[in-house]
Amino acid sequence: MAPPKRYPKSNRRKDGLRLVAREHATVLLCKPTAYYDDSLNVSWGNQDQYEVTRQLGKGKYGEVYEGINLRLGTRDKDRICVIKVMRPVKEHRLRREVKILQHVSGGPNIVRLLDVVRDPETKTPSFVFDFVDAMPFKELLAAVTDLDVRYYIFQLLIALDYCHARGIMHRDVKPGNVLIDHSKRELKLIDWGLADFYQPGKEYPVRVATRFYKGPELLVDIKDYTYSLDVWGVGCMMAALVFKKPVFFRGEDEFDQLVKVVRVLGTDGLYAYCDKYGVELDPRLAQLCGYRARVAWRKFVNADNSHLVSPEAFDLLDRLLKYDHHERLTCEEALQHAYFDPVRDGLPGFKPLPEPMAQMLAALEARRLQHEQGVAGSSGVGDGDIGGSNGSAAGGSAAGASCPPSAAPAAAQEAMAVA
Repeated sequence: MAPPKRYPKSNRRKDGLRLVAREHATVLLCKPTAYYDDSLNVSWGNQDQYEVTRQLGKGKYGEVYEGINLRLGTRDKDRICVIKVMRPVKEHRLRREVKILQHVSGGPNIVRLLDVVRDPETKTPSFVFDFVDAMPFKELLAAVTDLDVRYYIFQLLIALDYCHARGIMHRDVKPGNVLIDHSKRELKLIDWGLADFYQPGKEYPVRVATRFYKGPELLVDIKDYTYSLDVWGVGCMMAALVFKKPVFFRGEDEFDQLVKVVRVLGTDGLYAYCDKYGVELDPRLAQLCGYRARVAWRKFVNADNSHLVSPEAFDLLDRLLKYDHHERLTCEEALQHAYFDPVRDGLPGFKPLPEPMAQMLAALEARRLQHEQGVAGSSGVGDGDIGGSNGSAAGGSAAGASCPPSAAPAAAQEAMAVA
């Protein structure tokens, strides 16, 4: 019989610091409530227009099949699709997932939602997506070059920056949700079942994300986390690719997961993180962690992965895999890191960036230069302490416009009120 799962239950002191996201914190202020609430009348498609051919996989929330779109001709390259048959789920969760999919579908490196259908008898809903001929992650580890790793992490950051700019946290970044067709060098971010809208100051459940990719904030029971949870997942994936490990932090349960992180990042950073945010660790967890020194990334280098490592890779990992979620690079900042210079420079053998991505990167660079020159109106939110001296979250909306607090969700209004 398997031992019972252990979930940390840390205490949070009232004097613990509470910070809002450093970018895109005020996105929802400029959106109508219909953009992020549960009010959605789903327009159901016709289930009979699709035929299931084989099962691709299954998970906690549904089963995934390869299918055929019968509306298209036999020679149409888009005839093959993916059908995700949902397991019973609360109606509000279904509406939220559909709404989020509608907001992000068709974005850069994000799988496209084709249809939402429902069985007329059982009322079982299904999502229909574009098909991606993805290479299994273990095979990808053996196939990628240094430039491939840089390229794919870059593409993943572009996808996440796109959804963060729309006020959406993915909350389940992992190899299984990042489909890579290595023959075409195409990447698609999938599975938005755990995604949610970010509202400053709101407390979210910590039982999200897959164990091996859970950020420290989840493992020490910090509920007011931000988009940076996704950045931790990117760091875990990058470490797996660079060091050729299928899983970089492999814990047996939630307690052991933090122990595995501590064995690499050390305990000094963990205890400083907990002290900053007023977290009193679960005593059992504190005992398991004990004291550990930080391990240098070069200790993980061997003959099999030495061609994938570089000083730039180590530096980026340092900045993505930080205990303190507020100090991790944002996706926008990470896209400017020197590790990706070869990708931006368009090295031979790499597909040129699609025009929308090139335009987006040009806009990011312009915003970075504006910030350096002190020009007002750059996007994102600064290091704003909730209830700070100015009575608001620093910075403007993602669009650079300021919105009245009355337009914000209730949690955001409370977060940005004067303490």
